[in-house]
Amino acid sequence: MSFGRRFRRACALALACALLCACGKPAEGSRTLTFWTIGREGEAVRQLLPEFEREHPGLHVAVQQLPLTAAHQKLLTAYAGNSTPDITQLGNTWIPEMVALGALEPLDARVKASRTVEANDYFPAIWSTNVIDGTLYGVPWYVDTRLLFYRKDLLAKAGYDHPPRDWAEWQAMMAKLAQPVGKAYGALLPTNEFEQLLCLALQQDDPLLRDGGRYGNFRSAGFKKALAFYVSMFREHQAPMMTNVDIGNPWAAFGQGFFAFYLSGPWNIGEFRHRLPPEQQGDWGTATLPGPNGPGASNAGGSSLVIYRSSPHKDDAWALVEFLSRPEIQARFYAILGDMPPRRSSWQAPSLRDDDKAAAFRDQLERVKATPPVAEWERIVTEMQLVAARAAHGDLTVDEAAAEIDRRADKLLEKRRWMLDHGAKP
Repeated sequence: MSFGRRFRRACALALACALLCACGKPAEGSRTLTFWTIGREGEAVRQLLPEFEREHPGLHVAVQQLPLTAAHQKLLTAYAGNSTPDITQLGNTWIPEMVALGALEPLDARVKASRTVEANDYFPAIWSTNVIDGTLYGVPWYVDTRLLFYRKDLLAKAGYDHPPRDWAEWQAMMAKLAQPVGKAYGALLPTNEFEQLLCLALQQDDPLLRDGGRYGNFRSAGFKKALAFYVSMFREHQAPMMTNVDIGNPWAAFGQGFFAFYLSGPWNIGEFRHRLPPEQQGDWGTATLPGPNGPGASNAGGSSLVIYRSSPHKDDAWALVEFLSRPEIQARFYAILGDMPPRRSSWQAPSLRDDDKAAAFRDQLERVKATPPVAEWERIVTEMQLVAARAAHGDLTVDEAAAEIDRRADKLLEKRRWMLDHGAKP
């Protein structure tokens, strides 16, 4: 899932293991709603819950924070042990897996009756990540997508007064910026992160899986075009052959001009504002991703709120979903944590509307695409990244790498094919 790979938060999120506790002790006779969150979202939502509890006398929300590194396994263990919470935060790429297990409550009827959750107000591709086989199982809580952080001053020195508008212009810019060779680079594309290549692949017309998600489609012309562009940045020394561990402090490297473009997510707005000195705050900006022939798509990531089928408090859980879905509450959540809202109306808050760095994200969210809604997707995209790194190193050609990714994807999808072919729900 896209939010699940925000490595910059890893250290802080690991500390959340020690914070697996409730908001406070519920009053005697009250009913308790259990709400599992992941990492810093739990710390932020605690600041919003007193208002919710005042609106619902006798209802107490017990928040449990899961560390990011253990959240997926914890959720699966809870399901297997019949100890799931009433409501949880769930990365939208995890939803197909939980749906396949039969763990989640369908929400279509509740949304239809709601005066708060308005499907048409949400960015369409973000909403679609919660719909599996025509049924809604989650309501988007916050969004995550990737675009370009870039050095405006370095581009100006290279003769450009605007960010790249297509791949050809982007590559021409990087060729000028990657001087001297081996000392400066056009872009940082950590070779242990899949999001960069995924975004380039989502800009193609060819789907990433074919035949109803039965097989990989990585040998398609579209994916090979994206992979070839990705690999070319390394082979032409426009991106360093480095992992995010190797780079250490990407914010300092960005400020020092080691690279001019950084394909990353919304949390880095706050990071760059905090980590770069005041005199450099005017030197950087954000821009939507360029595509092969114009504005490009990006990934439809983020996290959603889901209710478990086994919950004895479904009405209370839905009340909390509605509360956290209010535009004014989403604006407050953004002010506390920086997680961007999934509703267009929430972007009318001054903190977002008047922020020049956030504006590109608002634009990009109108051009995002969902990844294939299969339970195996996270393992598939991990294998994609591992093989792509070998291609970037020169160990495989683009054709060989595409075939190898297909082979690995097909193996991971073997059980899904069997179940679909035998009339079972995967």
